[in-house]
Amino acid sequence: MTKIFAHRGASGHFPENTMLAFEKAIEAGADGIELDVQLTKDGRIVVIHDEKLNRTTTAAGFVKDTAYDVIRSATASANRKEEYGDVKVPLLSDVLSWAEKADFLINIELKNSVFRYEGMEEKVLEQIKRFGIEERIILSSFNHESLALCSRLAPEIERAVLTLDVLYKPEQYVNAIPASGYHPKLHTPAVTDEIIENLKAGHIAFRPFTVNHADDMKWMIEAGAEGIFTDFPEKAVSIAHNEDTLC
Repeated sequence: MTKIFAHRGASGHFPENTMLAFEKAIEAGADGIELDVQLTKDGRIVVIHDEKLNRTTTAAGFVKDTAYDVIRSATASANRKEEYGDVKVPLLSDVLSWAEKADFLINIELKNSVFRYEGMEEKVLEQIKRFGIEERIILSSFNHESLALCSRLAPEIERAVLTLDVLYKPEQYVNAIPASGYHPKLHTPAVTDEIIENLKAGHIAFRPFTVNHADDMKWMIEAGAEGIFTDFPEKAVSIAHNEDTLC
């Protein structure tokens, strides 16, 4: 059965990459959550998508140039504070501490394709091992050199290639890193039924992003995608369960 990953949590309805969005995603029945990590000026691992704080928080400037205490004092619901209250930008350790007692998957995207964030891989891996949840983690990145480094540092933790591009024989490319997952953007030439079949034949986990429309969810489930990333996990869970019942 296709696994449902909540993209930045249940971000279609709640502030993205916050504990609130993650908790609501699991309450909705998602099989896992997806989150993004970057490093602050003082080397803390924070969960945030953009390189700048401006869009999703009440702070401003680059994450890499801002100390964690400043980020922690900001509100992560940006201009929706009246609706959601003073939610915070979590640390990766906050999410993993919460997840440690549960049983869902966590896709950690290393946001290091714009800024390199030296030492990010080691810091993230240390946190994962600290909580002892290696078998529930998928590391993904658009920086494929970073994935190769993760392979050398922690070969036991799953890795997945993120891409906006069309890769020639992606199953061979993924194996060369090596990784075992392929996460392309939906509705690009990188996603066709033929490519999906080739990946499945090569035992590569195909999980596209961001799958928000019901017809696309049904397509990916029927095509046998190992997982999908969606902003609306409650919708995807309902469709996945109905498709499973019909089969």
